[in-house]
Amino acid sequence: MKKFNFEFCLIAIYLTLVIQGCSPKKDPVTGKVETINPNALERAREAADKNPVIIFGGTKDSTNVSFSRSNPLWRASLKSLDFIPLASVDFSGGLIITDWYSENNSDEEIKISIRFLSNELKTDSISVVSHKRTCDQKNKCKISPMSQKFNSDLKEVIINSARVMAIDDQKKDKK
Repeated sequence: MKKFNFEFCLIAIYLTLVIQGCSPKKDPVTGKVETINPNALERAREAADKNPVIIFGGTKDSTNVSFSRSNPLWRASLKSLDFIPLASVDFSGGLIITDWYSENNSDEEIKISIRFLSNELKTDSISVVSHKRTCDQKNKCKISPMSQKFNSDLKEVIINSARVMAIDDQKKDKK
């Protein structure tokens, strides 16, 4: 009596799935074989043209995603935080998060998060939240929110810088 060879069965199933996975896809209705463009950049552009990303009230027909270059709030925020290492930046989601930063005092560090609520040049277009981490000699750290004044001051710096950038952009466009 022969024993059932379990390993051989698994290998046969695996090879069948691999071979089937490599076969071209056929449309069940038309029977046409789907061809896949080998150029990844062209495939990404085709996908973007089919499914445009809408950012802060953009139009569905627009496939030009230029928020990071054209939005003065975004550029002003990055300019204002250029001395702090960034932990996470997501221009499609409208979020900047810095890493913990300390200039001279190693016992105290700050972390800043900026969330973009709209692309208008208004004070309620962005939300600034900052935290302070204070560590003692035993590396026991306490995290607390920074003062509302610090957040408001940083927001004002960003808004004012964005206004200057927007005015400069308008002057460039007129030329």
